[in-house]
Amino acid sequence: MLTMKKLIALMMIAGMLTFGFSNMVVAQNNPATNTEMTSETTPVEAQATEVVNTLGTETIESKGFHQVLKEQFIAGGWQFMGSILIVMILGLALSIERIIYLNLATTNNQKLLNQVESALQTGGVDSAKSICQDTKGPVASIFYQGLDRYSEGMEIVEKSIVSYGSVLMGRLEKGLSWIALFIALAPMLGFLGTVIGMVVAFQAIEAAGDISANIVAGGMKVALLTTVFGLITAIVLQVFYNYLLSKIEGLINDMEDSTITFMDILTKFKSKN
Repeated sequence: MLTMKKLIALMMIAGMLTFGFSNMVVAQNNPATNTEMTSETTPVEAQATEVVNTLGTETIESKGFHQVLKEQFIAGGWQFMGSILIVMILGLALSIERIIYLNLATTNNQKLLNQVESALQTGGVDSAKSICQDTKGPVASIFYQGLDRYSEGMEIVEKSIVSYGSVLMGRLEKGLSWIALFIALAPMLGFLGTVIGMVVAFQAIEAAGDISANIVAGGMKVALLTTVFGLITAIVLQVFYNYLLSKIEGLINDMEDSTITFMDILTKFKSKN
């Protein structure tokens, strides 16, 4: 699973970053969207004026959502937008890896219990262990640990099941702390970009010596874009995070219920033998 996680993360990082930076280069080299800077115009003022003029001459309704999203991402500046994008890619990569892992860990526990009970009655403990070995998922692993310690007594079987169950629960929750970190980090990076962008906008106003509507509106818009994208990233990752929590909670409940039934099966089998 570690290899799969790295592979997914690297593929998504390479694809998204290549996509973002290539569009940034195209936008910077496009003469229709760039304005020439004179000796009396500051770089920040030119960027703000460009944003306002672009919005004034071409409405959002005339563009596709994908094109608008790319333009707003580029307008927000690559420094903070890039960091937010990396946070989103890493968070999505971890979320997808966890979803795949949890789906593979989901099994038909009632069917497994019936197979184990039937194997115990017909072939004994060794036959039941073979069934558990051939079945994927944490529940089958717990059953195998209990059957492996069957000869040592039911008390040892119960302790073994509890201990190994705690280990498996830790594996199910692996990576959730990192996703929670990315959820908190994305809006914080957005707010930081907004504060810095507003400071730069006020510096442009000071350098111009006059309050221009273009400078104020354009500068504020560029500054607030980082907050917008940071909040969007946090919202998307929060949805995945809550889904993973509910999935893990369901798996743990199934593990506990199945373990109780499994102990009853073993107790009946031991009383008969």
